[in-house]
Amino acid sequence: MQFGFGVGPDTSWMREELTKLGVEELKTPEDVDRAMDKYAEGTMLMVINSVCGCAAGNARPGVEIALNKTEHTPDQLVTVFAGQDKEATERAREYFSEYPPSSPAFAFFVDGEVKAMIPRHRIEGRTREEVAEDLLMVFDAFVEKQGTDA
Repeated sequence: MQFGFGVGPDTSWMREELTKLGVEELKTPEDVDRAMDKYAEGTMLMVINSVCGCAAGNARPGVEIALNKTEHTPDQLVTVFAGQDKEATERAREYFSEYPPSSPAFAFFVDGEVKAMIPRHRIEGRTREEVAEDLLMVFDAFVEKQGTDA
C-alpha cells in the first residue's frame, strides 16, 4: 500500500472480493436510493464493507461461503463501503437507522424493510464459517418464505 497526499490505501481488491460474487457496488447516495427503489420488492442483502481486518478475514469471506452453500440466494446483493464511499454509506444507514452504525455489517431487507441486521460484534472475533452460518440462517428464514403462500 502506498500513502500520499489525498491518496489512501488501494481498496480495489477489497471491493473485488464482493463484486466478483455479483454484489453490486453502491458508490453514491443516488445509487443507494436507486437500489432501494429498484429492489423494493423481494429480498436484498446489503453488505457494509470496511477496510478493517474483520472485514477481510471474516465478513467478505463469510459472504462467499454463504452464497456458495445456500439454496436460498437473496434476489439482490448490494454493498456500500464505509470509510470510502462515505455519503453512500450514510444514505444506506438511513434505511436501517434503528440500528447503530457498524462496519462491517450486513443488513437484510424484505420488500424494502430491514428484517435482520448482523453488526460488527457478530463478525469481529468469529470465524468466516461462523459469519457464513449467520448469513445462511437469515437467508433460510427470509428468502425461502418469499413467494410462498404460507
